[in-house]
Amino acid sequence: MSANRYHHPLDRFIATADKALRVVAGVASASRPNPAAHADDAVMSESEQRHAAGLMRVNHVGEVMAQALYNSQARFAKSEEIRAQFEQASREEEDHLAWTAQRLHELGSQISVLNPLFYAGAYALGTVAAVMGDARSLGFVVETEKQVEAHLASHLEKLPPQDAKSRAIVEQMKTDEIEHGEKAQALGAEEAPLPARMAMTVMGKIMTSTAYYI
Repeated sequence: MSANRYHHPLDRFIATADKALRVVAGVASASRPNPAAHADDAVMSESEQRHAAGLMRVNHVGEVMAQALYNSQARFAKSEEIRAQFEQASREEEDHLAWTAQRLHELGSQISVLNPLFYAGAYALGTVAAVMGDARSLGFVVETEKQVEAHLASHLEKLPPQDAKSRAIVEQMKTDEIEHGEKAQALGAEEAPLPARMAMTVMGKIMTSTAYYI
């Protein structure tokens, strides 16, 4: 979509609300092929499958929160260039949303029932970041992607070794997150304030400790 498509505040509000409803409901479409498409199916025990599903549910919730962050930051961005970057990153992150949802279905599990709460919390956090200005908002992205990269790296260690499909998805997600952080840095990111970084860390811990189960 064009960065100028929703030039009227009401248009932006309607578009944002529509996307929020689709995200929390688990309705997403990928623009790129699923990286797990050519990976072999794994033979896993019931406990391994349940563990893989828990981790992928955490990853799915992480992408729900990423959509909320990018949507709020795009809506309140001060410049069209920065808004366009947030919207582009959001589209790429939607691939992750679709891939993780598909993998959860394949593992016989479901998305988190807490998605609406996590979306709302992340949207509020993204709005605060955007209000501080584009440079700080970009810094918020850099810090977010650092934390997400570390989180995904830990999942590559925790996933069952034979679960090639989940691993392929997480690997591609990790690559994309690094790229988004680098792009935000190149656009003039300033370091996010300590309270914001602490809030992100706390929210991340709450998410990972609950979404694994529900």
